[in-house]
Amino acid sequence: MAITTCIFDAYGTLFDVAAAAREAAAEPGREAFAQHWQQVANDWRLKQLQYTWLRAVADAHSDFWEVTQNGLDWALEASGLDGDAELRERLLALYWELSAYPEVPAMLAKLKAAGMNTGILSNGSPDMLNGAVASAGVQDVLDDVLSVEDVQIFKPAAVVYDLVGKRFDCAKSEVLFVSSNGWDAGCATGYGFTTAWVNRAGEPVDRLPWTPQHILTDLTSIPDLASS
Repeated sequence: MAITTCIFDAYGTLFDVAAAAREAAAEPGREAFAQHWQQVANDWRLKQLQYTWLRAVADAHSDFWEVTQNGLDWALEASGLDGDAELRERLLALYWELSAYPEVPAMLAKLKAAGMNTGILSNGSPDMLNGAVASAGVQDVLDDVLSVEDVQIFKPAAVVYDLVGKRFDCAKSEVLFVSSNGWDAGCATGYGFTTAWVNRAGEPVDRLPWTPQHILTDLTSIPDLASS
């Protein structure tokens, strides 16, 4: 069955999760943070993801904004920066305005021009996602933004992927699901979606029962992949 619907993870896929730390490090007066920003960004993202998995298996859901703050607090303490309350607040503020990757607007516009349904399926809370979408200026090329808050559990729970079929009234085989997380793309393969992993960092494939069907270095070729 042909692809009719292209669904994207948000953070790390459409939006650059390192942008908040990178932009803060470039601001005047943050020379001390500039020495640590890459480690903070990496730790922040890793803990953010780990906390979603732990909350899912422990049946202890909280929204993604709380998880994001928890991850940042761990990352700042690990780098000896937990005493800088102003830095913490600045990083959190910047997270609401993450930059989209350069190819995102044109890629989404091509999908819409080809008649595809487009959407986000994310662990993010609705207000966070709406802020990121508005900041990136891609509202007009997305049909919907779906959040795990509707089902109160994080990915890769199957009920999260169920949201796509319910919203777009499409079969699993009609969906191209795109994520920068190899585990997310792999689990979506197991769910029944056609999948693409955007592996910008050249990481190894996760050792899971399923693997992404396509591995890309950026999102530029998604319109061609969807129509092939």
